[in-house]
Amino acid sequence: MCEKDEEIGIMYPDGGTAEDLEEDPKILELRKIISVNPTLDGVAEYLVSIPQQFKDYASRNQTGFVRYGDVKPGSKVLIAASNLHDREIINALVKALKKKGASVVDIIILDDGEDRELTYYDEIERIIRTEPWWIKPRWYDYQEKILNYAKDNGYDLLIHGRGGPIPKTNAKGEILPYNFEAFPWQSKDAFLSRSTIFPAKLNYLINVKTWKMIYDLGKGGKVRLTDPEGTELEFTLHEKYYNRTLDERGGFGPRPALGHLFGHPTPPIISEEDAVGVIAGTTSHLTRPFPQIRIYVENGRIEKIEGGGPYGEAWKKLHEETLSVKYPEFPDKGLFWLWEMAIGTNPKVRRPSNVLMLSGTNEVERSRSGVIHVGFGTRWRGESERWAAAHGIPFGHLHIHLLFPTYEIKTITGQEIRVIDNGHLTVLDDPEVRELAKKYGDPEELLKEDWIPKIPGINVPGKYEDYAKDPAEWIKQYNG
Repeated sequence: MCEKDEEIGIMYPDGGTAEDLEEDPKILELRKIISVNPTLDGVAEYLVSIPQQFKDYASRNQTGFVRYGDVKPGSKVLIAASNLHDREIINALVKALKKKGASVVDIIILDDGEDRELTYYDEIERIIRTEPWWIKPRWYDYQEKILNYAKDNGYDLLIHGRGGPIPKTNAKGEILPYNFEAFPWQSKDAFLSRSTIFPAKLNYLINVKTWKMIYDLGKGGKVRLTDPEGTELEFTLHEKYYNRTLDERGGFGPRPALGHLFGHPTPPIISEEDAVGVIAGTTSHLTRPFPQIRIYVENGRIEKIEGGGPYGEAWKKLHEETLSVKYPEFPDKGLFWLWEMAIGTNPKVRRPSNVLMLSGTNEVERSRSGVIHVGFGTRWRGESERWAAAHGIPFGHLHIHLLFPTYEIKTITGQEIRVIDNGHLTVLDDPEVRELAKKYGDPEELLKEDWIPKIPGINVPGKYEDYAKDPAEWIKQYNG
């Protein structure tokens, strides 16, 4: 481990082998070439050249952390992809895996229906469920039948799914005896994005240093969250949320959820929860961009929903239907409690060109550094979801994306810490981060956001009110 790493107190999970491969001259040269002229074969070769050094992190499904380099001569690999995955990406990965020495690369194509434009209802219809996830998985989730097929047929590596922390066990609690990596790119431009080959060691440092601001320095402090689309929210990082035992999903604990840093504690939500204010926006994960929605929060729970067009109306109906239900991980009745406030950390993430299609979606944008996606409802595969599924009660969580957030903490000592400034993750300007970035190229270029959305009245000419009436039409014309 280099001296600088020791100075900043960063311990790399694998003891210093996989990240050294990222710094191998041949890998650095490959990365340099495909950063300028990305090709499917080049990116695939990069991914299979570097072992996964973050196997103990369930959040390694985030782009920039996904690596397939644990394949060895004789390895047996299963790729379980959606029919919406571009087949040229799959073909490039098969070629690279076999070149690395895999003796078998099998492919299963899962039917997600025909590609089409997103509707305002897709997120609610595909995320909110009443059946167990092992029977009806969330859209793009890891499918139980695939996990068990890989286990029963002796695969060494499973490449599958794009959403949610990567599980270590199946629904029965049986250990999955293979390496398991996500497959988060469905379109060629997403796969060829520089976010895919962003150095994992550098991304890890960005995560650790950002997490120190929130988890170590922020304990007991007050958070103020704003965004020019209308968000104004305040809450306390209550000390009761700290030092809790976490399961394999990770969450709000000493270790960061890589690429998905929790700016608000994860369930169970305590009775002292005091989040109050408004969350507003026009995009979410899996639904068509919608007219501005305003979510009013009191003591951590949604009290009122305004706007949002058909998405807002459907959400409001579901909110009213579940107001009388007491979920195990919430201090009072109702499904829609605030808990997810996930911060992206990869500056090279950009919206795909097919963002308005099923094969694209706005989910990709959530991983860009400084973007926050806010989630209300039950936590993925948590106690409340098991309980609700057993009783046939709706569960799941819905999202709003904040594209230009400012996230500030006032600590118990009076120190003011700005974690995000108008959509810019401030640790990207940290001297130690920039020093490490020099190993991979020009820090100015490497740490600069490749994509910043264009929103009238916020950062380009025009009126926000005009944009907010039909953001999908604007995005269709200008790709935001």
